[in-house]
Amino acid sequence: MSYSLPRGTQDILPGKVEIWHSIEKEIRELSRRFNYHEIRTPIFEHTELFQRGVGDSTDIVQKEMYSFEDRGERSLTLRPEGTAGVVRAFVEHKMFGQPDLPEKLYYVGPMFRYERPQAGRYRQFHQFGIEAIGSVDPAVDVEVMSFAVELFRKLGLRDTKLVVNSLGDASSRIAHREALVEHFSGRINEFCSDCQRRLHQNPLRILDCKKDHEHELVGNAPSILSYLNEESRTYFEKVKQYLDALAIPYEVDPTLVRGLDYYNHTCFEVMSTIEGFGAQTTLGGGGRYDGLVEQIGGPSAPGIGFGIGLERVVAAIEAEKSAELASGGIDVFVVALGDEAKDASVSLLSQLRSNGLSADKDYAEKKMKAQLKQANRKGARFVVILGEDELAKGIGVVKVMTTGEQIEVSVNEVATYVAAQKGGA
Repeated sequence: MSYSLPRGTQDILPGKVEIWHSIEKEIRELSRRFNYHEIRTPIFEHTELFQRGVGDSTDIVQKEMYSFEDRGERSLTLRPEGTAGVVRAFVEHKMFGQPDLPEKLYYVGPMFRYERPQAGRYRQFHQFGIEAIGSVDPAVDVEVMSFAVELFRKLGLRDTKLVVNSLGDASSRIAHREALVEHFSGRINEFCSDCQRRLHQNPLRILDCKKDHEHELVGNAPSILSYLNEESRTYFEKVKQYLDALAIPYEVDPTLVRGLDYYNHTCFEVMSTIEGFGAQTTLGGGGRYDGLVEQIGGPSAPGIGFGIGLERVVAAIEAEKSAELASGGIDVFVVALGDEAKDASVSLLSQLRSNGLSADKDYAEKKMKAQLKQANRKGARFVVILGEDELAKGIGVVKVMTTGEQIEVSVNEVATYVAAQKGGA
């Protein structure tokens, strides 16, 4: 019997995983610069957490969650997104009691949604996200957005745009909700069954429907921006003021609502604009969720965050041909000729690695020409050649692969010499 991948999953193989390593390195370095700290939550949580936190009216809860009963007949769900689990941890561990808020956290890990697989979208996917919990300052909103913009810039993605909107506070959304119900009611039968159910459950979700997004009533639906009260309007103006101060380009899109129920005030997405990237252009997005902590049983603690799908980012990097993020290969390859040299290469390889170098050697007893080809395939920057004549002289021949230059170095000093050369390159 042969086995294959479950639908909607992928194997990330050597040659491509290096791009992931580079992305994760940039994520951790940028998180350090912005003073966000890693949090690791379980891959599965109690189902009720997502029903309450993400929202019963969302596609995620209604259609896409992987839920199961454990042996204690408890309903558990593989996490479909990261925010709910982080907020649960924030409440459970009383992080709201910290003297300096907001609590600034980030996470990286696999998420699970049962949806139709397509380019860059999988049923098991990986998400990076940040959460800033405990401040209602619009400057935090802009910090979160600037983090996202800066991350994509650091990853070499140039063809992107930031799209922003305001969903307002509770009273603004009530007024907008009433306008949406009136707008859609007369022709709701033209919409899918999900939207018909959402009309009175959460009409804002109609604007985010994947099936009916091109319907004319969606295109000319009442704008939330027309229903913002003075407080919400002032808040959004301050967010835009700060974006302008940082010279971060953005577009205001009043139809942007995001796919989760917990958002209010600021919401945003970063989209790829590269030609040929496909219809699914969103790389990541997020927004403010000022009532979520209370919904999950905590005190009043406003928050904002964003999440990006790493598979989508990898696809964008490949589409923009920014794969120089990937590792350029190993530092050193040891070419050993003859039994004595093979024995010596074992110790030399250990010395090279102890000096912080990535190093490898031939294990198939190939000829010198074949070993040099192997070094090229592995992307070696340096080759160290050991043979009978070299060992008799107590030397190794260090070859710089980019120039072809060769120099004889004492065997005992090869590792430190190559490390110094690499550092000065």
